[in-house]
Amino acid sequence: MHLFLLAGLSIFTIWVIFQINTFNTSSNGESIFLYIVPVFAMLGYFGSQWVFKKMTSKIEGNIKLGDKLKKYQSALHLKYALIEIPAFIGLFAYYSTGNALPLVISICLLAYLGVQRPNKDNIIKNTPLSKEEKIQVQQA
Repeated sequence: MHLFLLAGLSIFTIWVIFQINTFNTSSNGESIFLYIVPVFAMLGYFGSQWVFKKMTSKIEGNIKLGDKLKKYQSALHLKYALIEIPAFIGLFAYYSTGNALPLVISICLLAYLGVQRPNKDNIIKNTPLSKEEKIQVQQA
């Protein structure tokens, strides 16, 4: 799922860049997007981390491994959504105004989403697993 979200956002970013094909660096404050996009980007960035930590901290250690992984996956999906939504808002703002600031913010969020890919080490680090479950995750 991470790969599809990343690919979709990347393709949309490239499409928007080719559609506008110009950059405006004016920061005179005429557009409300110059204020909204950075705020949403910060909320998405910090909110995704906070929600992910909150959700993974609520995973109980005494439930089955499959249930733990489902809860971890739900936390990841929400984290990805909280990163991707502000990126789309930034791309829409760039498409509407031609101002490069929302585009740069969206590309930064895209890069951040790219490094958030799931892997076994992150599952082991962020989920309360027993020794046997850690071995099962590493071998899978």
